Amino acid sequence: MRFSFSRDWPPSLLLSLLSFFCSSPTGVGAFPTPVGLSLVARDTSSVNLLIDQDFPDPSIIQDTDGTWYAFATASGPRNIQAAQASTPSGPWSHLNQDVLSNTGTWTSNYSSWAPDVRMVAPGRYVMYYSGQLSNETAYHCIGTAVATSVLGPYDPAPTPFACPLKQGGAIDPAGFYDVSTGRRYVLYKVDGNAVGNGGYCNNGVAPFAPTPIMLQEVSVDDGVTKIGDAVEVLDRNQDADGPLVEAPEMFRVEAANGTATYVLLYSNHCFDSPGYTVSYATAASASGPYTRSPAGALIQTGDWNLTAPGGATAVDGEGYVVFHANCASGRCMFGAFFSMDGSAVVVGG
Repeated sequence: MRFSFSRDWPPSLLLSLLSFFCSSPTGVGAFPTPVGLSLVARDTSSVNLLIDQDFPDPSIIQDTDGTWYAFATASGPRNIQAAQASTPSGPWSHLNQDVLSNTGTWTSNYSSWAPDVRMVAPGRYVMYYSGQLSNETAYHCIGTAVATSVLGPYDPAPTPFACPLKQGGAIDPAGFYDVSTGRRYVLYKVDGNAVGNGGYCNNGVAPFAPTPIMLQEVSVDDGVTKIGDAVEVLDRNQDADGPLVEAPEMFRVEAANGTATYVLLYSNHCFDSPGYTVSYATAASASGPYTRSPAGALIQTGDWNLTAPGGATAVDGEGYVVFHANCASGRCMFGAFFSMDGSAVVVGG
């Protein structure tokens, strides 16, 4: 699950702008070492611990009053966690409330992952999330819920937004508004790991299952009505990614000469292994084709003394990114400043 980018809604709204629990062998020694894994620590002042408790797959949004809100995967009694701050870099206050107490009749109302909140119109907020199926608890699918304020209450749709069960279901949704075209999209991962053949993140034994990242256009007005079919923008590469790619997020960067680069952020390898990373690919249009960064992972184990970083979301143009990494409490939220060097993303200066 994200690094310079365009705002999520139309400019008139002034809003701006990520993993899952898959099975895997026991013990760190059981995980393959990803290609190019570096254990060289970077300057720790470049990255800050923002929420010192379990807060996985964070997404972030600025509300109309200027307050920032972060949302995260279920932890403890809450289906979806929330926190707030005056700036993306904090200080952050964890909120003692469940912003999605009802995840929908199609779900188990338990084990909800990777929420993403977008304001698609004045007074209309949409939360995209991964919900566990009530009748097939081995699978998750993408749900949507709407509210009139950023902290809800959110009213879930009666059926999933995306649920390709034969391919393993779907997880890790993220919205994207393209300011250059006025079109709105939802990204998500087809969860092939749920139908894998065992091993590393349940997809380490051949034949390997695909885990494609999909791009679905939706109504610019409501954020949930589908327009056409979803298209694949990236899939796993056995050598580079191991058992999966997941946690997609997209942003658009416009250069001074008017050319644009679309950046697709994603994680690979297994979330509970040291191989988990934040990586990215670039394209000239939202639908691709995407080219993986030749530099490899953007943030990986060893960078800034982090372990298993992933689930990233970029905010505020070429400014700030939040993501999770392992900590004593589970997976805490961290943040870092970043910039663009041409089409290359640079974290921590």
